[in-house]
Amino acid sequence: MTTTANRPEVSLRTGGRGLVDRVGRVRELGIVAALAVLFGITGAVNPEFLSLDSLRDILLNSAIIATLAVGQTLVVITRNVDLSVSSVVGLSAFGGALILADQPGVPIAVVVAGCVLLGALCGALNGLLVGAAGVPALVATLGTLYAFRGIDYAWAGGRQVNAADMPESFLSLGSGSLLGIPLLVLAAVVVLLAVGWMLRNLRSGRELYAIGSNPAAAVLAGIPVRKRVITAFVASGALAGLAGAMWAARFGTVDAAAATGKELDVIAAVVVGGVAIFGGSGTVYGAALGALLLTGISSALAVLRVDALAQTAINGALIIAAIVLDRLLALRVAAALRRRRYRDAR
Repeated sequence: MTTTANRPEVSLRTGGRGLVDRVGRVRELGIVAALAVLFGITGAVNPEFLSLDSLRDILLNSAIIATLAVGQTLVVITRNVDLSVSSVVGLSAFGGALILADQPGVPIAVVVAGCVLLGALCGALNGLLVGAAGVPALVATLGTLYAFRGIDYAWAGGRQVNAADMPESFLSLGSGSLLGIPLLVLAAVVVLLAVGWMLRNLRSGRELYAIGSNPAAAVLAGIPVRKRVITAFVASGALAGLAGAMWAARFGTVDAAAATGKELDVIAAVVVGGVAIFGGSGTVYGAALGALLLTGISSALAVLRVDALAQTAINGALIIAAIVLDRLLALRVAAALRRRRYRDAR
């Protein structure tokens, strides 16, 4: 009798999850279609846009944003946001570049690991402020954005590390390739696949969605909400630290202003990629596609000689459109679930 009574409820939960997953796949397919249209039209106007060198630059530029977007997705899913990622990138990029310039004997793997650790420490501070102290994420990470950048400027003291100061073996990470695929792109893909698998298959990953969907219910269900939120911020910080190392290898010249303002590009990529700004839904794959789309748009506008200020306006318009679309889709999903609940009750 108990099994029969619970069957409609289980069916509703399964169907609801499936419906949300289908909506997410449609969003991601929409981004793929938008990419096809963007590259097709721009390539028709200027065939050089589709040259191997141009496509390589687009992939390299999007790799760093995609890595940051993966970490940001973990935070946004929990109904939070991390505005400090650009400052963490700048801090870790300068720190790593400075060590390589002043201590050339230090292994590159150790420097990269140090960048990741520095980012994780910054993320832990954010996590403690939000998860433990209960400070709103928008306020906490806005404060650490300025704090980390201030530390970066104080550390740099006006110094700039140039490509000539760093080992060629490190710079080759930003320009080298394996089987024709840039190494930074491969690194971003590995991060993407690992985090995507974790979110889908591990209990801790699924709990992040539960927290974002309904934090109060997650607490009642016994989910360690504070621990998961802190972990999400630590992961975001660690990936920002990795992105800092990628930034130094990609651009070579690093100063205290590195990656300034990139937090807005990252949030735009996540939202455009279908990750709900209100938490509880979205995938890292969509966020990575969002990063590729925004990078492609920036490159296309440059090729078409559109004013750089228009790029910012377009990013803002895409964010607004994505939020409106998320809201409309949420209303449609809720209506569909209510109809399904009514049918099951009958």
